[in-house]
Amino acid sequence: MAQAELIMPKMGESIMEATILKWLKKPGDKIEQDESVLEVATDKVDTEVPSTYAGVLKEILAKEGEVVKVGKAIAIITTEAGATKETPTPEPVMAAKPAATESKATAPVATNGHASANDYKSSSRFYSPLVKNIAKEEGVAVAELETIAGTGAEGRVTKKDILSYVQTRKLGQSVVSTRAVSAAPLVPASISAGDEIIQMDRMRKMIAERMVDSKRISPHVTSFVEADVTGVVYWRNKVKNEFQKQTGDTLTFTPLFIEAVVQAIKDYPMINVQVDGDKIIKKKEINVGMAVALPSGNLIVPVIRNADQYSLSGLAKVVNDLAKRARDNKLKPDELAGGTFTVSNVGSFGNVMGTPIIMQPQVAILALGAVQKKPAVIETPYGDSIAIRHKMFLSHSYDHRVVDGALGGSFVRRVADHLEKFDINRSI
Repeated sequence: MAQAELIMPKMGESIMEATILKWLKKPGDKIEQDESVLEVATDKVDTEVPSTYAGVLKEILAKEGEVVKVGKAIAIITTEAGATKETPTPEPVMAAKPAATESKATAPVATNGHASANDYKSSSRFYSPLVKNIAKEEGVAVAELETIAGTGAEGRVTKKDILSYVQTRKLGQSVVSTRAVSAAPLVPASISAGDEIIQMDRMRKMIAERMVDSKRISPHVTSFVEADVTGVVYWRNKVKNEFQKQTGDTLTFTPLFIEAVVQAIKDYPMINVQVDGDKIIKKKEINVGMAVALPSGNLIVPVIRNADQYSLSGLAKVVNDLAKRARDNKLKPDELAGGTFTVSNVGSFGNVMGTPIIMQPQVAILALGAVQKKPAVIETPYGDSIAIRHKMFLSHSYDHRVVDGALGGSFVRRVADHLEKFDINRSI
């Protein structure tokens, strides 16, 4: 018999730690190689961790609720002698440079004209040495740190969070803490007899914070266009059975709509940007996020990377795969990162239009309404006539800091143009 360590695996380029949600096995249980042993949560997704060995779980080294660094041992597995494979060497994780040790006689840091000592003993939150060092250099007192909504594990303030806060403060923008808003609402909720109180789960808390942050960061404007998608509907109905025979995938409207969005992004590349302080970053890759509703009622946005490099059948395959694995909680953290533009199909709920909230740090998001049959005026060489057409609304929300009405409105109009000019004679 031999023993091997099960380590916390690296689950994405930006993932340095994960919180253990639940152990699926207990000491003494037999484990097959690649069998799921525990569930973990990162700041991007909840996922299961498979075993790299076959054997018996001897000891659990990290408890449920514990935050564990990538590369750290979390369990001991007893394996058959000679049947083990070498313990994989975890990818090196660059540690943050520790802050210089502060002297007990350090003078209070002046913040916004008021003296405030950096005494972390009174804080119930954890701050890394790097965050503390940045706070000290930028004159951010503990009281201010407490108001920053952290995006790290368990709501921790990350380097990105504090740098974003500092930049926002320098620009003179008003910062409203989501923590303060949720802790002290202007109008308290009223509770009556018979009311049911439901505690938000971890994902819902994360969604709530990010949506409030997005509305605070980006001044939202929404433009609407109604598109005639009769040609798209006709073509899909004509080829969907043959498409499934040839590719093995179901042909929904989603890849057809994403294809039109990608074409429009190529026509208007300044919609595919991000904002960094007073700089605009024009993204080279076109990575389209696709909002997926989960059985729990929560929302998750997997990303189709380099969406412009897929054929229609390729888009259909990746759309179906991401949607299925999202609902089965099988997505990898990297599949939720790096989006440059997002599409949300509100039509799947029977909604004709919506005003979606931008996924930061993107600057735009498109909502696809339900496809409906409507009477419409058709222009012909012999005069106008009324016909039944398939119509849908496109709702384009964009960040008015960098996207004006001309660009935001022209972009969504171009998406509609590509859909209306769809070639009904194209091959699969």
